[in-house]
Amino acid sequence: MSGGPPPTRLSAADLERFLRGDPEELGVHLSMVARDIDVAGTRTKLHCHSLAVDANGRISVARLAEYMRRCVLDYAIPRHRIAEASAHLARHGSTDRLVALHDEAVRLFTHLEQSGEGGELLLFLLAERHLRLPQVLCKMSLKTAREMHYHGADGVYASADGDGVLRLHWGESKVYADPVSAVRSCLASLAPFLAEPEGENATREQDLLLLNEAANLDDPAVLAAFRRYFDRASPMSLRVRYCGVALVGFDAGCYPSDGAEAMADAIAEALRGEIAGWSGAVGRRILAERLERFDIHFFCLPLPSVDGFRQAFRSALGFSDAAGGTAGVAARGRPRTRSRPADKAKRGEGAPPARTRPGSHRT
Repeated sequence: MSGGPPPTRLSAADLERFLRGDPEELGVHLSMVARDIDVAGTRTKLHCHSLAVDANGRISVARLAEYMRRCVLDYAIPRHRIAEASAHLARHGSTDRLVALHDEAVRLFTHLEQSGEGGELLLFLLAERHLRLPQVLCKMSLKTAREMHYHGADGVYASADGDGVLRLHWGESKVYADPVSAVRSCLASLAPFLAEPEGENATREQDLLLLNEAANLDDPAVLAAFRRYFDRASPMSLRVRYCGVALVGFDAGCYPSDGAEAMADAIAEALRGEIAGWSGAVGRRILAERLERFDIHFFCLPLPSVDGFRQAFRSALGFSDAAGGTAGVAARGRPRTRSRPADKAKRGEGAPPARTRPGSHRT
């Protein structure tokens, strides 16, 4: 992108130009069941999607995973590098550099079987293609070791108010078998980015430094205006509002057993019957974490099996044991590092979350 003089403050249009992807293509794989459900006593909006059903009465986690694989380049590689490879294509008619970037993006994902990176990619897709919030920090490209997960928020997205206030949407995702455990863990991880007091020791501070140094914006004029919001000597630093965007994936019994015909209307009806319970669980945790005054978009994605989703995503990336048996070798060969308990929870390590009775939504 080329830019003129930097704007004095960012507008919605300045940021929307960085959006990528066709929202309708996301709808081929995920059907919207409900959106913008007000969570009582909070400023949170709840959204629910299900796996799409085709004309043969089938759902396909594999097709969703394959679509996600096609999106890893947008998710994991900064825009300016994609632009350079696209310019090479325009000059020489060869896609080799774009293919190389896609291969590089795939290599950034960990082989770990319990990785949460599939959920983080889904969060990216729903933020950009459903909410129309562009990614402004490409954290996958900042990883220093493939088998490590990056620290901090699961994603950072941005929008602008009409009065030039920059809205930073801190992202967090959790994919657990039990919905209540997923909600609890997700909001506990999101809370510090929204609610902690400002200061050098704040959880969000490192990500704020990265936004100033490595924002994923390839228009020099917009980038210059964006950086002013993170210059502590500038009055614009007072015009940043923190928001949240969260996703939880979890096991759900609304899908038919293997081989049985799926009915889209029946799945949607079953899920709508659960939304009040999920909304209540989200609301209680929002209040417990003292996040009721923050604008949060909260996505619920019921799945036939979260383990099946993880395996399908790993297989789509070529990481399954059947695709070469590299997962165990990669895990054994990774460097030893110390991890905080919160980082282990982010990766889903340790004992699996406790299961609750079907229909139970207490937190």
